[in-house]
Amino acid sequence: MNLDLNKLQETLCSLMCAEVKIKPKNGKLLSIETPFYFADGDPYQIYIKEMPGGIIRLTDMGHTMMHLSYDNDIDKFREGTRGKIFDQIKAETFIDEDNGEFFIDTPMENLGFNIFRLGQALTKINDLTFLNRARAESTFYEDLQEQLLKIVGEEKVNKDYYFDEMENARDYPIDYRIEGKYAPLFLFGIPNRDKARLTTIILERLLRTKADFDSILIFSDQVSIPKQDLARLSNAGGEMIASLDAEADFSRKLLRKINPN
Repeated sequence: MNLDLNKLQETLCSLMCAEVKIKPKNGKLLSIETPFYFADGDPYQIYIKEMPGGIIRLTDMGHTMMHLSYDNDIDKFREGTRGKIFDQIKAETFIDEDNGEFFIDTPMENLGFNIFRLGQALTKINDLTFLNRARAESTFYEDLQEQLLKIVGEEKVNKDYYFDEMENARDYPIDYRIEGKYAPLFLFGIPNRDKARLTTIILERLLRTKADFDSILIFSDQVSIPKQDLARLSNAGGEMIASLDAEADFSRKLLRKINPN
């Protein structure tokens, strides 16, 4: 290698310093401009606050959660799988939180390191929004149940139901059973191709047993299911909901089939 490491180090430090600027915000805060940005182009808000004992507090002043709340239900960040990831991010990056404000208390000599560490933490927290958009399989069932119970009410929903009149019923679980208007309603969540295939098998077994039932199939992302698997499933199943984003369709189709009393 012919690179001059000292020169490279000097150039790199100079370039990185040029990307970080400190400006007075008010009498109590300094604003730090960094290369960290949200997906919509807004910069991360990172501030310096002087604390007693010569400690410097790097803080986002609660801006990150406020920014994410524009397009997300941030209460979900603290529930279920998202909540575990959220707590894991804070633990891994050693950031503290006070009512939605993320901060790191740091001595002066670690200021640079901790600016990048706070930026890394805010990036990871921002990435939690992709769990909403992609309906990751780990959260799909949590979101499905939340929507279902909101529409129907917990007392009417029988989760992980087995149709005991079918041979080897334990091999063919039904996600939810709800009392229907004319027949029991079996609801299946479909987060991926494997579940689509399993649901097809379960539905065909139910039909072969001549079970009296109705069904609703709700997908995490229907377009992600291969056409042949989707065709087989549609032949065996009833109403379909393309994704949990179709909340109005889900509610309308569900309420049309269940017994309101």
